[in-house]
Amino acid sequence: MKKRSLFLPLYLFAQLAMAQAPHTHAHQRAIEFPDVPAYQTLVCDFHQHTAFSDGSVWPDIRVQEALRDSIDAISLTEHLEYQPHKADIPHPDRNRSYELAENNARAYGLIVVKGSEITRRMPPGHTNAIFIQDANKLLIQDSIEVFREAKRQGAFTFWNHPNWTAQRPDGIARLTAFHLQLIEEGLLDGIEVVNDLTYSDEALQIALEYNLTIMGTSDIHGLVDWQFQIPEGGHRPVTLVFATERTKEAIKEALMDRRTVAWFNNTLIGRPAQLLPLIEASLSVVKATYFGPSSVAVITIRNTSDAEYVLQSQSGYTFHTGTDLIVLHPQAETEIQVKTLEQLEEFDLVFSVLNAVTAPNEHPSITLRVDME
Repeated sequence: MKKRSLFLPLYLFAQLAMAQAPHTHAHQRAIEFPDVPAYQTLVCDFHQHTAFSDGSVWPDIRVQEALRDSIDAISLTEHLEYQPHKADIPHPDRNRSYELAENNARAYGLIVVKGSEITRRMPPGHTNAIFIQDANKLLIQDSIEVFREAKRQGAFTFWNHPNWTAQRPDGIARLTAFHLQLIEEGLLDGIEVVNDLTYSDEALQIALEYNLTIMGTSDIHGLVDWQFQIPEGGHRPVTLVFATERTKEAIKEALMDRRTVAWFNNTLIGRPAQLLPLIEASLSVVKATYFGPSSVAVITIRNTSDAEYVLQSQSGYTFHTGTDLIVLHPQAETEIQVKTLEQLEEFDLVFSVLNAVTAPNEHPSITLRVDME
């Protein structure tokens, strides 16, 4: 593993863009990633709000946004204890937001998972419980007992925005004795490494050390398009879930088995066991020829994902039209030219994937096999 910073300087991206072959790629807002061996790749956003807690839209808007983004599954996780619109929407049933979304989504095949946000001071802070049966039964004052009730209902629970500056002024996610108790009792299953516009190295480290599921969510309160600048080419943060089939049961099983990758700001974050198969499924060499009698190999690489992969060569070869930094544009083919010094029948290109993270400041390496025509 090579250690690099998570986000590259702007001048480096400009340099990369100039070094690559010309390309055209119109922005498509639909979020698309390929399936991996044995699993379907499902795009999920399990932390959203509506006017039934502190959001500003009706539940059907969350459904329509998800359909535009080609999301497979969502959860509307309204705050249980915080209802700022109750003077205008005094509905006593904490399940109502889910019911409205589920009724609206059914005709489109969008999966809506019943969930709620347990909203407490630190510790434990805010936690989502999804795949619950009845949100009303989570209106329990005792902070440990509410987690136990969620588990009795079969919930998958994850710690929300552990780096939130309102509860952690320094932005550093830290475990408390309360969280350790939750983990020890099997009452906490995951942690948001990505929430809204923020990423947390410390939360990722906690996930790795305590075997928690890596989560990425929008935590959207307003409009997805405005918050994440989708018309300008942005995307909402999501959790990619690797499930055996496209059902609630399979999604829950995958979450409990830690089979996830978070996608945030064109960065993929996950364990190697999930991240490497996704990258390998995304990238393939589709053409490789030598430039006449020269030893300059002209190679076309196809990227079938929505991630724009940023690669740094580790193979020792140099490149004819740029530096050792390569950008593979999303849903497109990119041509590179490699100087192999002699004409070879086959060779390997090894890259560090700079926009993928397996641990704080660690990036995975991949190998692309090149068979010359």
